[in-house]
Amino acid sequence: MNAASFFSKEQQAEILTSVKEAEKSTSGEIRVHIETSCPEDVLDRAAWIFNKLKMDRTVDRNGVLFYLAISDRKFAVIGDGGINAVVPEGFWDEIKEIMQTQFKDGKFTEGLSKGIIMTGQQLKTHFPHRKGDVNELSDELSFDKPKEE
Repeated sequence: MNAASFFSKEQQAEILTSVKEAEKSTSGEIRVHIETSCPEDVLDRAAWIFNKLKMDRTVDRNGVLFYLAISDRKFAVIGDGGINAVVPEGFWDEIKEIMQTQFKDGKFTEGLSKGIIMTGQQLKTHFPHRKGDVNELSDELSFDKPKEE
């Protein structure tokens, strides 16, 4: 199974809806990136993807990446400096624990959606939507490129 086919089209739409809902009341930006494998440290890889997706270039430095490597069963949630400076201590760990509980039950869509909505609530608290705010980053899910066979 590769990253692009892990979630059905309906599940992808549900995740995208969660992103749009979470971003509705905030200037914050949320992305979801799914890869087939992650042979390295998951936080290092997620940070690399964060930069590759240009998430470090938002005006308020309030981007959040949800990263999953499906075959290696790894995931990470990382935020940029602006959001990390204001969320309560342990916030990211709390989100990861909730997601992991769902993932263990095979509920990957639900776990991602819950984590995304919780993140949106924090973003709304610290980075409320202001007049003139624009969506700085794509909301679409991104995937690794399948290796050539």
